[in-house]
Amino acid sequence: MTTIADRPLVMILNGPNLNLLGTREPAIYGHDTLNAIAARSATHADTLGLTLEFRQSNHEGVLVDWMHEARARGAKALILNAGAYTHTSVALHDAIKAIELPVIELHLSNPHTREPFRHESYIGRAAKGVIAGFGAAGYLLALDAVARL
Repeated sequence: MTTIADRPLVMILNGPNLNLLGTREPAIYGHDTLNAIAARSATHADTLGLTLEFRQSNHEGVLVDWMHEARARGAKALILNAGAYTHTSVALHDAIKAIELPVIELHLSNPHTREPFRHESYIGRAAKGVIAGFGAAGYLLALDAVARL
């Protein structure tokens, strides 16, 4: 019998301002709260036989520390919605390279249809793949991708 402890660990990390989902620019980011997305993600991960940890921080260094933790704990993969850090953070790019885990870059909106500064992704240069533009469903799509790795 497989126990939760035997299941592969996947971490979903969320960056700045994602704690405001549901109220922050709902025309762009939708009406779902991060807690609602976390609950649906946990249910979906369970159906895929994955153990999920879902976290959010507005602080770049905390995200880097959590990425290092994912490696130390032997995570199968990491899903990263880095928010605005996607377009600015060499530190997150370098952490992805350092942890040597598959990382899925995730966006609720499609950055390529938005302001030009959002077209550049430091995360994408190091990530295994990118899921963007599917709203909250992107989290489930990312978990499906991880399950197939």
